[in-house]
Formats: sequence, structure tokens, C-alpha cells
Amino acid sequence: MICVCIGRGRHKMTIAEHRHLAEQGVKLVELRADYIRSRLDIKRLLADRPCPCIITCRREEDGGQWSGTEEARITTLRTAIVEGADYVDLEEDIAADIPRFGPTKRLISYHNFRETPDELEAIHDRMCTLDADVVKIATMAHRPSDNLRMLELIRNSKVPTVGICMGEIGMPTRILAGKFGAPFSYAAFHHERTLEPGQLSYTQMRDIYHYEDIGADTDVYGVIADPIVNDMHPVVQNAGFAEHKLNKVFVPFRVPRDDLPSFMDTCSDLGVKGLSVTIPHKDEVVRHLSQGDGTVRGIGSANTVAFEGSQIVGYNTEYRAFSEALDQVFANHEAGMNLPGRVALIMGSGTLSRAIAYALKRREADVILTSRNHERAGVLAERFRCRTLQWYERMKIQPDILINTTPIGMHPNVNEMPFDRKYIQRTTIVVETIYNPEQTLLIKQAREMGCRVVTGVDVFIRQAALQFERFTGETPSLELMRNEFKRAMGPAKW
Repeated sequence: MICVCIGRGRHKMTIAEHRHLAEQGVKLVELRADYIRSRLDIKRLLADRPCPCIITCRREEDGGQWSGTEEARITTLRTAIVEGADYVDLEEDIAADIPRFGPTKRLISYHNFRETPDELEAIHDRMCTLDADVVKIATMAHRPSDNLRMLELIRNSKVPTVGICMGEIGMPTRILAGKFGAPFSYAAFHHERTLEPGQLSYTQMRDIYHYEDIGADTDVYGVIADPIVNDMHPVVQNAGFAEHKLNKVFVPFRVPRDDLPSFMDTCSDLGVKGLSVTIPHKDEVVRHLSQGDGTVRGIGSANTVAFEGSQIVGYNTEYRAFSEALDQVFANHEAGMNLPGRVALIMGSGTLSRAIAYALKRREADVILTSRNHERAGVLAERFRCRTLQWYERMKIQPDILINTTPIGMHPNVNEMPFDRKYIQRTTIVVETIYNPEQTLLIKQAREMGCRVVTGVDVFIRQAALQFERFTGETPSLELMRNEFKRAMGPAKW
């Protein structure tokens, strides 16, 4: 079950949102009385309520908006109980002073916006003694291991427990709470009106993660990155899971670089079956593999990890995604399996450049690498036996295939492009790896000139589809993935 938080300054808007959510199928809401700016009328909030609710009146030190006296706040909570609220949220330090009365259930809560304390279990044990129907613990996550500690606390508790790690690192606890036995998880009314750090919106929880379908036997997959908040893998992978009616969920894991070893050690406890790997972990994750396929050995990085029994196996789907996108370009023209003598200029020297260079060299293309970091480009060129070019000399080349793997042109710097239009030939194939926006200035101008193009969305969707096949053995709909991607990236967001 998803509990949706409503924090509005007026009774009228709070009641209207409560009614709207109930019409959308929401079974529980949290009414934040501390957000009401006018004279608070608990009876009005509870009268004719369309679905059950929790009344919460949070102090500023606990992340709330209450500016009145503590005596008045306690009176508000007692009034909610007298008026028959379904739940009332009581912080640990006041729970003993507000006895049980009538049918109202007691949710005993603890908030820590600084850390996830070492004594998490002791805090939980203490709260369970306060006549709790539900215990809620919300702490700030600083490391991925905080998530596992919180989820195991939920699983091992005899008292129904909602355990949340706040912040971007803590997002997995919100999505996986039900798998580990939490009675519900919290969500915001809208993605732009979150009430806690890292909180997801109701529609994100429902439409992307399908929270209500997650259970103890749901398989967990995810993407590891830092940062993670704008990564699109969960959108397309969960759409594929839903299409094939698979009992699986794809979760965003923000993993800081230094925490990768400890995170990999916790994957089995979290039930993780597979991972998409992005920046900054594609190289380092290779150290944690039991084995890698030929592409991983050839490229030196992995963007896909599968937990196969006791083995951790790495793959690289980016090189195949690029090759398939290139095949599509050639499909209605000349054969493109081999490219002997064709000049391919790769701008950039990151891990994606490496996969693309590997693919092009296998097709016998004449590959030239250029980067603002010339030293790194040189290392890459030596590995793949390519030529290099100083960044400021890149326009001297008239490539048959021009590939941008730099962030130049990415939102919000959409008026930038890495290669001047006047040096692009009409016969040039232009490949972009940026997907936000899809129509970068480079792609727009290449199209205007009549060039054949491959967009960043083309490459992203293809590599994600290959990962999906690896994870599930099923073939996803590229059209479905593309449509979900564009819907999520469009101006009308959740």
C-alpha cells in the first residue's frame, strides 16, 4: 500500500486533494496538519473523508512546519484521536503522554535528518514498547549499506514497521519496503511537492515501479550510478517487466564511487539479480566480477552485471547497441558489416567511447580519437590501435562517421555543439550519444543537411533492450521502451 502525503496551507485544498487521491485508488493518505496556515480545524479535515488517513503534526526539528507551542500541538493530536482519525502519528518522546483511545491506531515515529544511527535496532526496540500499532523510522542515508540495515529492520520486526532512508541514496527503501514486509510506503502528491528528501511521487511509485505489485518473491534489478536521479533505466526496464507480466522491479541505486565494493557485497542480501552499470562504475565493477564475456575483456568495462548462482558475470551491451544502430543506418543503403577505409572520428574518451571504438575496429574502420583530455585519448588509442588528434584540430578531419560521446550539447547547454556544421559533409553519418535532449543541435543540423543520423535515444534504448534480454530471456518492445522514455523525458512530468 502507498500512503500519499498531503501538505497544503488551506483546509479546502487538503480536502480536495484527499478526495482526488481516493478517486485515483489511493487507500491511505497522510494529512499534514502542521502545513495548515489558518486556524486548524481537525474535525473539518476528518469529516466525510473518502479514504483512511494519518493525522500528523510535525515539529520543525523533525522536519515539519509547526510553529505553535508544543502544548497546542499535543492538543491537536489528542483532538485527532477524539475525532476518530484512522491513525495518529506520535513522536517517540510524546507517545507515552498520549494514551490510546477509541479505534485510532498509534503510529510511533522517529526522524533523524542527519544520519542512520548505528543503534538503529535499539531505537526500534524502544519504540515498540510504546503501545505501537505501527512503528515508523525515517533516517538520512549516507551509504548504500544504510538501506540494507533499514530493510532488514523491517523484515525482522514483530511490530509492523515502516522504515525509510531519506535522501537520494535512500530511494531503494521506499520502493522495496513492501518486499521486506512494511505495511505501506510513503509518496508525495506530486514530484515537485515532496515533503522529505528523496521522496517519490504517487504516480512514480504506481506507474514506474508498480509498487502495489511488489512482494516478498519479487526479483530485484537495478542501475548503479552517481548521481542517479535522472537515470532512465528504471523507466524503460520496468515498462518491459510490466509488458511481459514479470514479477520483477528495477530500482535506482545511487552508489558513490568509494562504496561500490560494499554495495556489491550486499546485493545478495537485497535480492539483486542484475544491474545496469553507468558512470562512474563501468571500469571498477570489472574487479568484482567472477567472469566477463569477450566484450568486457576487449573493452575493459562492463555496463551489465548478472548474478548467476554464485557467479557475478559482466557484459557490455553498449558496443552491440552501437553496432545495431549503425546496421539500421546502413539497412537501406550499402552493406555496413565491414568499414575498411572508412574514417570514424570519435569525440570523447570515456567508457562509451571505448565501446564504440571497439565496435568500429572490429569492422575494420579507420578510427580517430579526439578529446579535450588528449592524454586519456592517447591511452585509449594505444589500447585499440587507433589514431589520435588534438581537440583543436578535429575540424581538419572530414569523417565518414562522426560520433559525439562528450556532454557538449546536453541539457541545459543545448545551444552548444562539438563539431562545426560547415565541416560536416552531407554523406557523413552522425552519431550522438546524448539523450537529453534527443534532438541536440548536432543532430538538428545534421538532419538539415541530409545526413544519416543515430540519436542518443537510439543507442540508449538498444543497450537497455539488450540488458533486458540478458536479465529475462525475453525480447522487449523497442517501441514501448522508446515511448515510455519520451513520455518521462517530455515536458509533462509526474
